[in-house]
Amino acid sequence: MRIVLLGAPGSGKGTQSQRLVKRFGIPQISTGDLLRSAVARGTPLGVAAKQAMQAGKLVEDAIVLGMIRERLAEADAAQGFILDGFPRNLVQARALDEMLSELGRPLTHVVQLDVPYAELTRRISGRRNCPSCGAVYNIYSMPVGGQLHCSACDAKPPLVQRPDDNEATVVERLKVYESQTRPLIDYYAASGMLQFIDAQGDIDEITALLTHVLTAAPVEGVKVRRAGKKRKAKAKSKVKAKKKGKAKSKAKAKSKAKAKSKAKSKTNVKTKVKVRVKVKTKAKAKAKAKAKAKTKAKRAGRKTAKRRAKRPARKGRARR
Repeated sequence: MRIVLLGAPGSGKGTQSQRLVKRFGIPQISTGDLLRSAVARGTPLGVAAKQAMQAGKLVEDAIVLGMIRERLAEADAAQGFILDGFPRNLVQARALDEMLSELGRPLTHVVQLDVPYAELTRRISGRRNCPSCGAVYNIYSMPVGGQLHCSACDAKPPLVQRPDDNEATVVERLKVYESQTRPLIDYYAASGMLQFIDAQGDIDEITALLTHVLTAAPVEGVKVRRAGKKRKAKAKSKVKAKKKGKAKSKAKAKSKAKAKSKAKSKTNVKTKVKVRVKVKTKAKAKAKAKAKAKTKAKRAGRKTAKRRAKRPARKGRARR
């Protein structure tokens, strides 16, 4: 198996490469690791790479390809290899094909790991590396409360964040990927060996899908997105259910508000009627009391007049 994993930064190429190493017993060849190792060992290619890096220049493709050629000559790469992070552009892809053709070991699989850019930003900012063995971890997929130490190394060194693994640099890195590395999809699609997988979600699920793609007979021009389809369908139904629920709760809230306002208006009408009745009753009572007082006064007046009429006239009143 001679594999190239394609995908934007943070799509999981490193993580899946490490799992494929265990599954198929073939080495993962990372150009970054090759450069560091060659520089540390002081090989002719390492010295040339160091000079370029110290001058602030990019390491030439010829130097990188020379390192890959040397690595492929080692015994553990006899049954195959996994290239992660190379090629990065069309020039490198053509040069790699040419070199592998010379060695009689052309690529057998090219897989594109598809992940939306929003998820990539989250993944990259959460990525942590072991400074000793280079193992890659992610704080968002680690157990809650888990310690940020490498579980693969005996010394359990603390994990570190690469300087370019932050949100500020992610946008720029994705721009570079879009302009330089994305065209490789068309290049490898033309050869008929390119396959796609949806690299979102559970890591084990993605590994299972990737393993299936690598072990099944490749079908030209077919995009393999089984897990992605399931996930998308699930997500779609979730969104649908959410929308339905929102609409239901909206309707419920509307009917509640309607009923409330209806009840309020009824209460207002009742209150108004009560007030009117109260006012009318008060007025009636007042008028009744007035009439009663009038009648009482009339009766009292009549009684007084009768009493006066009955009194005899006093004698001597005429004399003065």
